[in-house]
Amino acid sequence: MKKYFLLLSLATLGYFQSLAQAPNAALNQLADIFYENQLQMNPLSATQNGDNRFNDQLSFDFTDDYRAKQKAYSQKTLASLKNIPLKDLNDNDRLSYEILKNTLELNLEGLSFPENYIPLNQIQGFHLTFAQYGSGSVVQPFKTVKDYANWEKRMHLGAACLDSSIVYFKKGLKANYVLPKALVLKLIGQLESFDKSDITQSTFYGPLKNFPVSFSQAEKEQFIASYSSIIEKEIIPAYRRLAVFIKNEYLPKARATSGAQGLPDAARYYQYKIRQMTTTNMSAKEIHAIGLKEVKRIQEEMEKTKKSVGFSGDLKAFFHFIENDPQFMPFKTEAEVIEGYYAIYRRMENKVKGMFGVIPKTRFEVRATEAFRAASAAAQYNPGLADGSRPGIFYVPILNATKFNNTGMESLFLHEAIPGHHYQVSLQRENTSIPAFRRFGFNAAYGEGWGLYAESLGKDLGLYTDPYQYMGALGHEIHRAIRLVVDTGLHSQNMSREEAIEYMMANEPISLQKATAEIERYMTYTGQALSYKIGELKIKEIRARLEKKLGQKFNLSQFHDEILKDGRLPLDLLSEKMDRWANKQ
Repeated sequence: MKKYFLLLSLATLGYFQSLAQAPNAALNQLADIFYENQLQMNPLSATQNGDNRFNDQLSFDFTDDYRAKQKAYSQKTLASLKNIPLKDLNDNDRLSYEILKNTLELNLEGLSFPENYIPLNQIQGFHLTFAQYGSGSVVQPFKTVKDYANWEKRMHLGAACLDSSIVYFKKGLKANYVLPKALVLKLIGQLESFDKSDITQSTFYGPLKNFPVSFSQAEKEQFIASYSSIIEKEIIPAYRRLAVFIKNEYLPKARATSGAQGLPDAARYYQYKIRQMTTTNMSAKEIHAIGLKEVKRIQEEMEKTKKSVGFSGDLKAFFHFIENDPQFMPFKTEAEVIEGYYAIYRRMENKVKGMFGVIPKTRFEVRATEAFRAASAAAQYNPGLADGSRPGIFYVPILNATKFNNTGMESLFLHEAIPGHHYQVSLQRENTSIPAFRRFGFNAAYGEGWGLYAESLGKDLGLYTDPYQYMGALGHEIHRAIRLVVDTGLHSQNMSREEAIEYMMANEPISLQKATAEIERYMTYTGQALSYKIGELKIKEIRARLEKKLGQKFNLSQFHDEILKDGRLPLDLLSEKMDRWANKQ
């Protein structure tokens, strides 16, 4: 017993010595330099993060020159990092060390694949980001004369960037590294939507419709003239040239295959994407099996819910009923849909505050997704700033308010807004005790895993009392389980686009239009769909393990605060950190 006590005492002493260690100056300097380099190389991200020093700059991040600089810097930084002894690091610094090491290694591995030969697609790409920033209502500031002058410079660069993307699409054609045909068709439609004969109807004209009251008439006229000229002579023609190229030259050579298996070195590429998106070394086969198991489990819960409302048909008939019955489409206007989400928050506000000890300072809003991207967009969260200059925004695609289905609104709000991404991102960014690269970083397994975990809190927050809202929540959950099946199917088992759409529609309440958009998203954003369920299952496993370990000492509010405070940890690091937290209790 004495020997055991001595070992325990020494271990405890070592643990508290680790806590007492001062921050490692070399590591934190390296982390700060890394973050500064990231801002300089990604000026749009700097603007997104509220750093306005580079608001007039733009990087062409798909060019070979850019990637060569990124590779050289990552190799240099990784070598410097490995010279820092782990024994010299306290707990917080060790997290920074491991996250930075993981980030750099993944960056370098990613650069071994010619992803830049597909510089944009229908889900993500500069053609969409450019328009969002240029709308005047999202990220790019338009409050001062300098702000307007900054965007004027960025508009020139943006038009050139669209033209440069053609060069890299052509490289992809030569290397047989191209998009599937179905995705190219969607991209063409997006690009053509920017071709406006009346420039006042262009998204880029937005800042000219909302000048700050402090602007003089001369200043307004100056920017109206310069912006109009750039929109008419540079931006719209650039979108038009890109659309014509994609339609006439690229589309005929687009590939017929749906997944990554249609690309060179496909197996190695998909395993890399699994590591990047799930922060695990799981195989596609393992993930596929988990997906099938989860689909079966959730379907059993759906059967119980179906019986509870007295529906006599099978699940597929129930799905059709939920998707199409008019009672689930009560809205007449876009504003009513938005208000419906705010009403959800008001119902659960007090209980949320009891489930989290730390509440974000960052403001929050719900908005309809902009028309130019709504057709291909999913609901999403756009981070705000704690200084109050920009709210966190939950974007909802509303193509037709009268056809907007309200089942699942509660779970969607929990995921994208509160206590999902708004809490997760805002609390991370507001924590000034961690390095900036962690405050403003993101990994999908942690972030999307938290979002899906947040959905599971609905009943505890007083939601899901309506069985159809609970069915909507189950629909969202099974949707993420289905993703494990179809993503691995598309990218490692030769599943076609049509087969994936059919599987999705057979196993969840979803329309053909939505299922098609979802499957085409997975075809584009390889592996990202795996992050949600893998991350959620890990967070739930950690919670169950620590509840059992701590018993009466387990405090859910403190658990949630601890999960969120250190930000974007790979799942293994998150598990280790939470074990240390439990030991302190």
